Amino acid sequence: MFEFYEFFAGGGMARAGLGKDWTCTFANDFDAMKAGVYDANWTVYDPTAGSGHLLSHMHCCDVRTIRPEQLPGTADLAWASFPCQDLSLAGDYRGLGAAAAAVHTRSGTFWPFWSLMQSLGRRRRAPKTIVLENVYGALTSNGGRDFAAIGAALSDSGYRFGAVVINASLFVPQSRPRVFIVGARKDVHISERLTTDGPSERWHPDALLFAHDRLTSEARERWQWWKLPAPRKRTKTFADVIESEPTGVEWDSPEDTKRLLEMMTPTNRAKVTEAQKSGRPMIGGVYRRTRFFDGEKAQRAEVRFDDIAGCLRTPSGGSSRQRILVVDGRTVRSRLLSPREAVRLMGLPDSYKLPKRYNDAYHVAGDGVVVPVVRHLAKHIIEPMLADQEIRQAAE
Repeated sequence: MFEFYEFFAGGGMARAGLGKDWTCTFANDFDAMKAGVYDANWTVYDPTAGSGHLLSHMHCCDVRTIRPEQLPGTADLAWASFPCQDLSLAGDYRGLGAAAAAVHTRSGTFWPFWSLMQSLGRRRRAPKTIVLENVYGALTSNGGRDFAAIGAALSDSGYRFGAVVINASLFVPQSRPRVFIVGARKDVHISERLTTDGPSERWHPDALLFAHDRLTSEARERWQWWKLPAPRKRTKTFADVIESEPTGVEWDSPEDTKRLLEMMTPTNRAKVTEAQKSGRPMIGGVYRRTRFFDGEKAQRAEVRFDDIAGCLRTPSGGSSRQRILVVDGRTVRSRLLSPREAVRLMGLPDSYKLPKRYNDAYHVAGDGVVVPVVRHLAKHIIEPMLADQEIRQAAE
């Protein structure tokens, strides 16, 4: 059994992906709503406190307020899906440099988190492994300097580390590329079977090579090219997660569907026409996006019929909430993606408890990490590394 801390935990999707062989000893999130969802799904009975006593590992607090004394033991893993707004297009690539951290931008929370990890290190309690998860833009934000800063932080603290880019579409019908930086404490043995001599096309795209080239020389010396096997071919399609009787949403009126279609460019309208000619029901994901036409902004509806949903996002506005378009011959219907459909796209089971408000449920899903992606990383890198370490320590 392995033990882990889960920072910026949201609804606990990293915990879901790690699975039954892992025990969470501490979790935090700043958002009270998400902390409540975490508790609803992960509160357990405490066998040491007598019948009827519940145990929650969630601490609803800012990471800046966490003290080393609150973290029990020495964790096998610290997982941190730190906020991505400043590392994505939505955040204008403001980045997480020192200036941003000083004014407490959301991605600036990485630095208080890392200060906490350093405090553990000074107490000889540094986590054996660390995983940092973020958006694809983390590789190129601020000209690669943000990624280099993270690499320097890991390297300066004695961690050997590397990164992989995994698109969740390999596991679930959702396009969701994410960067996973995996670090191992300097005394943790890294078997040759877990690394390769150089980058692989599947897991190390050009943007990652760009970021790697901008690391300090010291960080490059500690760099690892992690080795991951290809997963089995995904069989589930977007249509497979769609509810026949949606919960939490209503179908759009014919007039609203008509307006949605009118917002499409000729290219996107042609996709709908092709779907109508397919001879079978087709389900497409739709986002409303602001585009520039003749120097002016205009909102456009963009649709895809490739059996994959667009990337779920937090519902900061109507344009970020994904809709679906159900096309069956001449019949075209539209509605918002339901909360249950959203969590299915994150790889969560239908038993996962959701908040009642639509935006809250969608926020939990859109802010999370895809469950089977976490399991793939744990199974093929983290768990073998920790198991090797236990064997070596037992032999000493």
